[in-house]
Amino acid sequence: MNHAFIIGCGDIGQRAAKLWQTAGGSVGALVRSIERARSLTEVNITPISGDLDRPDSLHDLPVKDSVLFYFAPPPGDGQGDPRMRATLSALTPSNWPARIVYISTTGVYGDCQGAWVTEETPANPRSARGARRLDAEDALHDWHRTTGVPVVILRVPGIYGPGRLPVERIKQGAPVVRNEESPYSNRIHADDLARTCIAAAKKGQADAIYNVSDGHPTSMTDYFYRVADLLGLPRPPAVSMAEARQRLTPGMLSFIEESRRIDNRKMREELGVELLYSGLESGLAACLPDKT
Repeated sequence: MNHAFIIGCGDIGQRAAKLWQTAGGSVGALVRSIERARSLTEVNITPISGDLDRPDSLHDLPVKDSVLFYFAPPPGDGQGDPRMRATLSALTPSNWPARIVYISTTGVYGDCQGAWVTEETPANPRSARGARRLDAEDALHDWHRTTGVPVVILRVPGIYGPGRLPVERIKQGAPVVRNEESPYSNRIHADDLARTCIAAAKKGQADAIYNVSDGHPTSMTDYFYRVADLLGLPRPPAVSMAEARQRLTPGMLSFIEESRRIDNRKMREELGVELLYSGLESGLAACLPDKT
């Protein structure tokens, strides 16, 4: 498995690609535009033209005996993920990858009322966003059972890192829920997520699910306060949950109306991941060079 192919080669994809290349491997990626192809070529990623929303463009993907990292999101509406299903349909025995690593979301668990969540916790998504991710997981499980090709699913919470902080939202003074009402939320630094993806490619069990997080949940309000303090910005105003339901967007509400604490023991023990940033204190400090 010296070659990796990435579908959805954004920030996390490029971080994972760099790690793969550093270990001596080669990387290709699916692209939709000439501009994107040029930018990936500059970092030694071979671009392959294709569009997840055009299934006919996905045939003959160069993934045979490679690790296929699937990091692309589902469409923005609906209850399923036709992009994942189109990709799997396009894979034939002549180009089956050695394994697939998929970034899903901890949102598939739904609201757990602050309880600790392991991989054994039943999926129960409340949001359409979570339902779409669960549909992609189901498609992968079915495909694994049909083909025997190993599939590894990473359930990932909020991602932060350089260039991924909510700077503009804080500058705009958008409100947060009062800390005493704010639900638990979980995070992972982008560099640790990329390292976990590589570990999953090398050590992940076939058809396994791994929760990914730094193991130190706080509240989303605490996170916004810490980012504001780090950047020397005023803390956002705090409102009651009732007022938040009147003022926040449906997308934001879908995050703050769910509470869970993600257990990462399986990730650490089976994948051998040693986190660079085991909490916000160290992780946010590492974001300072890119704080603007």
